Amino acid sequence: MSSRDPFRGTDERGTDERGTDERGTDERGTDERGARPRQGARRRRDGDQVDDGPIVVAAFEGWNDAADAATGLVEHLALIGGATPLAELDSEGYYDYQVNRPTISQVSGVTRRIEWPSTRITRCRLSPGGRELILVHGIEPNLRWRAFCAELLDLFVQAGAAEVVTVGALLADTPHTRPVPITGSTHSAAAAKLYGLSGSDYEGPTGITGVLQDACVRAGIPATTLWAAVPHYLSQPPNPKVMVALLRRLEQVLGFEIPAGDLPRQAEEWQDTARELTEEDEDIAEYVQALEERGDEQSDISEMLRAVDGDEIAAEFERYLRRHGPGPGSDPGGQGS
Repeated sequence: MSSRDPFRGTDERGTDERGTDERGTDERGTDERGARPRQGARRRRDGDQVDDGPIVVAAFEGWNDAADAATGLVEHLALIGGATPLAELDSEGYYDYQVNRPTISQVSGVTRRIEWPSTRITRCRLSPGGRELILVHGIEPNLRWRAFCAELLDLFVQAGAAEVVTVGALLADTPHTRPVPITGSTHSAAAAKLYGLSGSDYEGPTGITGVLQDACVRAGIPATTLWAAVPHYLSQPPNPKVMVALLRRLEQVLGFEIPAGDLPRQAEEWQDTARELTEEDEDIAEYVQALEERGDEQSDISEMLRAVDGDEIAAEFERYLRRHGPGPGSDPGGQGS
């Protein structure tokens, strides 16, 4: 692991205590290895200078992965691209095994195999001669997030990664009847405008996706995080509608088309099933209508995507149902909260 600390602070000039700026170059324009940025390198559409190296797409199970939508997208990319193994991070030191327990399985009914929590890195191309993708599929670590990100960052540098995109999904007060809200953050205002990312004023807890993005930007690697909103009352995975929405926005960031495969058809089936389920229950149908009206009044997507505790969001739903009177067979004298 490199001794470089991607979380080192910077001074008012944008340089750290070693005299290097947030892109890894010192005041003479050289990086920490003494090399200047490659002349004639291709420039991004937002003006930043990059090369044609691989693009990293990363997702992590857990807090960052409502309805398994983010990791589901990475799995889709691996499947259609025929991904091959590149590396795997040793889980020792990053996970509390009482929280993320290893699993055991039988092979041929006799041999038992232990599967430990891990972060797997693969590589693929979505088309012959296309841009190489490095895919990261992991579990949000319980411990040593800085060291975890530094280890991933070293791997990205060794692979010559030109850009990093992390994807996530969270539970939100958004109705399934509306387009999936997508928000995010990126390394520059020009990139945010190019990718169609609305500004967010969110301040609060973050996941490993946000920490990894920050580490990459501090190390001079352009990085973007995309977040999709999942209706909290339909949180059971999979949610192909959210996966398709993330895929389409990822296309905009990457600058090339991603084969969607069977996902659009699955998304339509999911939408039909969700409509049937919600229409069968009058209380839920009314709740969805309330979310629609609230969403129509919101002009800032960050309000819809505000991070809330899962127990809090469930309690709010229960309070709504109680406030709107007893259902069939309920005690007519029951009081709402």
